[in-house]
Amino acid sequence: MFMGEYHHSIDEKGRIVIPTKFRDKLGNSFIIAKGIENCLYIYAKEDWQNLVSKLNTLPFTKKDARIFIRNFFSGAAEGEFDRQGRTSISSILCKHANLTKDCVIIGANDRIEIWDLQAWEEFLTSNEDKMSDIAESLFMDVTL
Repeated sequence: MFMGEYHHSIDEKGRIVIPTKFRDKLGNSFIIAKGIENCLYIYAKEDWQNLVSKLNTLPFTKKDARIFIRNFFSGAAEGEFDRQGRTSISSILCKHANLTKDCVIIGANDRIEIWDLQAWEEFLTSNEDKMSDIAESLFMDVTL
């Protein structure tokens, strides 16, 4: 499981340091993909394969499924770390997530998300008051 929040910068070559705790769980090779809500998702290979298996069950005859698959897979790329623990992010992915300098790297259970700092702060602010309603809605029939 990935969890926690870390603040890092992306350099002019599109490289960002991924926290050691996350690198250890990702392994040598991983997948970076366009995330929903203009962030990036990073998956360990095993978690990526689990996601791909689920996406393969979507009917290709449904237009929404085709649109999602095209968008999600078109920017996906295999990543790896250099000696300094950095990974390179393609210009397509940087543009998708609006990454220019200050970034936030968060653990989100089965994936890592990379956000532009300002976008992350706006996301938190806009959802802060909704958290109790969201929790109630999601866990209405679940005993914790």
